[in-house]
Amino acid sequence: MLFSFGLCPLPAHAVNTALWLDMEGAIGPAGHDYIKRSLAKAAAQNAHLVIIRLNTPGGLDTSMREIIQEIIASPVPVVSYVAPSGARAASAGTYILYASHIAAMAPATTLGAATPVKIGGFPSDPDRSDKKPENNQHEQAGAEDAMTKKIMNDAVAYIRGLAQMRGRNAEWAEKAVREAASLTANEALAEGVIDLIAVDIPDLLSKMDGHTLTIQGQEITLSTQGIHLQHLEQDWRTRLLAIITDPNIAYILLLIGLYGLILEFAHPGTIISGVVGAVCLLLALFAFQVLPINYAGLALILLGIVFMLTEMLVPSFGALGIGGMIAFIMGSIMLLETDIPGYGISLALIATVALMTAGFFLLVVGMAIKARKRPVVSGREELIGDIGEVVDDFEHEGWIRVHGELWRAKTSMPLRHGQKVNVIAMEGLTLEVEPYHQHKSRED
Repeated sequence: MLFSFGLCPLPAHAVNTALWLDMEGAIGPAGHDYIKRSLAKAAAQNAHLVIIRLNTPGGLDTSMREIIQEIIASPVPVVSYVAPSGARAASAGTYILYASHIAAMAPATTLGAATPVKIGGFPSDPDRSDKKPENNQHEQAGAEDAMTKKIMNDAVAYIRGLAQMRGRNAEWAEKAVREAASLTANEALAEGVIDLIAVDIPDLLSKMDGHTLTIQGQEITLSTQGIHLQHLEQDWRTRLLAIITDPNIAYILLLIGLYGLILEFAHPGTIISGVVGAVCLLLALFAFQVLPINYAGLALILLGIVFMLTEMLVPSFGALGIGGMIAFIMGSIMLLETDIPGYGISLALIATVALMTAGFFLLVVGMAIKARKRPVVSGREELIGDIGEVVDDFEHEGWIRVHGELWRAKTSMPLRHGQKVNVIAMEGLTLEVEPYHQHKSRED
């Protein structure tokens, strides 16, 4: 059997070609983009089949359904292969496995636990249909149960439909959703959930030879003898999409964008902060567009930042700052509406950002409080009680020097050149003074 690995397309006449894709980690928008463009390339190359090597804990429901739609519509057979040994196709990965034309697993791999994670924990809830609600809490619980059942039934119907379409075990598929059941590779083969077990991809290709499939209403027979295997890695576009749609990265981009724009508005002309802030904010908004974002959480983050900025401008002895910090932390925790592994914001990141932000604003507020306690060093308050020196002799009005500045002064007794005087009052731009020896200076 001939295998040809590489990233460059094979000649158009080499129709007996298999494309090998890798789907690692949580399934999201980047994974959908990768599968979509790879299947389109396979169709354009008239490839014989596409192999998706799966190792995933699950992913977003929308991305999973979009990938399944691409698989069902593909004119090229799609093989989902859970590998290498130790890998899993949990949650969304189980749906994709059921949707594929051929489902295969490596030894010591697992699949299942397909309960929607967002509403996890309810499959084993007892039936409360015989209990009457006694208060508003019971009514609210009943409404939540109704929504839970609605989502559950939709997920069950979806996976049963996929099982019936591919001739796989629909009863166990329902069990995987309702009870979060899981199977090993050998158990899955015995239950009729998968089609075969293969040690590696060459073994997989060998065992698929002669396998009959129905593609878009037409029966075809796979011929994997002498097949060329082409490994399609994720390109820069998919990798970039995977990075910016990571919830933690999107969260950091959001904060950089907001703080960058705030700095630009506070100090117009810096340019670089405005440019970086605008780019980061746009990338964050794009990421949140494809993520299950909670807009109440986003609003709380913005409100918290506004409160903390207001604390800097209008000191409220910490009231606005503390309120803003609480809103910021709560909004960060609420920002994403999912518990799917790989699609939550790290609490350690939230705590770090919150502490850094709090430290910054506490520093600014502390500096403002210290500035209020310092003695006045300019203006009317600073001049009264200060010591000056008479420039020229005068009896009632003349000139004195205070802090190196010449001031018009008046007195009730004659003063002579070089005499020290004490400033006792100020009327407009005229100082009222008296001889220094009659009063102690402010320093005394």
